[in-house]
Amino acid sequence: MVKKNIYSILKGTFLVSDDSFKNWRMIIFISILAIIMIASSHSADKKVHEIAKLNNEVKELRSAFVEGRKKLMSIKMESSVIQKMNSLGLSTSLIPPKKIKVKSQN
Repeated sequence: MVKKNIYSILKGTFLVSDDSFKNWRMIIFISILAIIMIASSHSADKKVHEIAKLNNEVKELRSAFVEGRKKLMSIKMESSVIQKMNSLGLSTSLIPPKKIKVKSQN
């Protein structure tokens, strides 16, 4: 009995027999499910690659931001500003600044 079923499957007689319509329905259904599964897998792989690319871009942008902030901090330092002003011929004032108070006339 088992030997007969195996030969039937190997020869493909289950596909051409009189009651093969139910077999073909099952084969088509399984084929459609396999196609959907493959498409879903490709879609998931595409999204994984996109996420990896975006993560790399975020790391690059974060690195550029940190580098820019570091450069800005070094430019804003008082010693750096004094050095640049001295090269332009300006120097720090020896007289401290005074506050100017304006009283309203109302």
